[in-house]
Amino acid sequence: MIRLFLLVLLFGLSLHALSDNETINRANSLMKTGSKTNIFSAYNDYKSIYLRSVMSGDNKLKATSLEGIIKSGSALKIDVSGYIQDLEMLNPQEQTKKSYNSSTSSTAQIKPEAKHKESKNIEIKSINKLQNAKFEEGALVLEFDKELDSSLIHNAVSYDAKTKQHIYTLDIYSSMLIKSKELRKAGINKIKLTQNKGDVLQLVVENSKKLAVSSTVESNKVIINIGSETSSLTVKNTMKPSHLNKNKVIVLDSGHGGHDPGATGYKGYKEKVVVFQIAKELRNILKSRGYKVHMTRESDDFVKLSDRTKFANKKNADIFVSIHANAVEKGNADKATGLECYFLSKSRSDRAKRVASSENSVDMSDMNFYGKESFLNTINSHNIIASNKLAIDLQGGMLGSLKKSYDDVTDAGVREGPFWVLVGAQMPSVLVEVGFISHPKEGTRLVSLAYQKSLALGMADGIERYFINN
Repeated sequence: MIRLFLLVLLFGLSLHALSDNETINRANSLMKTGSKTNIFSAYNDYKSIYLRSVMSGDNKLKATSLEGIIKSGSALKIDVSGYIQDLEMLNPQEQTKKSYNSSTSSTAQIKPEAKHKESKNIEIKSINKLQNAKFEEGALVLEFDKELDSSLIHNAVSYDAKTKQHIYTLDIYSSMLIKSKELRKAGINKIKLTQNKGDVLQLVVENSKKLAVSSTVESNKVIINIGSETSSLTVKNTMKPSHLNKNKVIVLDSGHGGHDPGATGYKGYKEKVVVFQIAKELRNILKSRGYKVHMTRESDDFVKLSDRTKFANKKNADIFVSIHANAVEKGNADKATGLECYFLSKSRSDRAKRVASSENSVDMSDMNFYGKESFLNTINSHNIIASNKLAIDLQGGMLGSLKKSYDDVTDAGVREGPFWVLVGAQMPSVLVEVGFISHPKEGTRLVSLAYQKSLALGMADGIERYFINN
């Protein structure tokens, strides 16, 4: 608790350069510019004031900062549902209704009369809605209600040996359609649009013969060409791979080590061993492609979590990737499977907290739950969006690589989480959970050299996709 007090004290002193009202006014002005960078600065300002309001018990200031967090966070497509709940809880007997979207400039101040609206639901408009899906000149055109970012589009290729179908999957994140649709094109067995996992619109193309499936983004449209001859699925971008700058520095962090084995899984498999082997495979692939790669540990040594991002900062890394393996108790070992990627956030989901609790335990055991929550509230990272994109590309790369050779690979998704190992990173950073070492089948695969190489190859492809898109 002494460490937490010192951190909060230093953080509070840094805010005294500006008064609360001056900070709010600055954040409001930044919001009005419409610049993503400025909106991120405003988001951080609002969060700083929010912390001050919690410490001082000033509910009026707390409400003002929460409204700012919600507006700026919504504009940046950050999950602000927890802050919405906090705002509503300030006036449990009264109902509040606000509408936020990415184009709204923030006034930040909550007017007294605004507390007496009829509905307590706050609407967040940050989803791209599909308006039309049709074939034009042989290509499938998906038309949305707003301009799309090509980095939200990710793909995978697989083959189902049972049905003898080549399957091409294209996921469009932060997107939605009203109901599933089946489309038809001569010579193609199946084309279907579905809503997958909440905010992911998924296009699935199945055919008995190999196809050439490619897509490109033009403003608010995704144009998908479906032909024959090859099994590759690509997303075209304005930046071509030939322009990719290979002079990038990548820091790979294999979780745990030394006296900290991490999770112990099926047949006694140890997380620290498996993730170190995968990290070495990934390092070799990335080096062969011309990148500069550093490892936070080169052997079975223990490295403090805080020292791992310090190492990345000293190396001036462009990205930081921490590799881990998941696990659950024996009673549920045969149920939990899947790959997932996390980026740093004060997440409120039970799943994220459970995973983070396991990964954080070594260095945060002396800080109680409320201490952790308070500290994580102080995190102001301008790399959240970039880290989210990196996580999406890594997830897509791993799934695309593994599904070429392995069936029933589970996509557990991209999530936010309060991971201590990512705190302090001055570059986009993610934590990858490569699967459940506690699961009989997935654990056995994770210790297999062939599976490790396929995982590493997919991660390398995901990293390159991220550099191409950004």
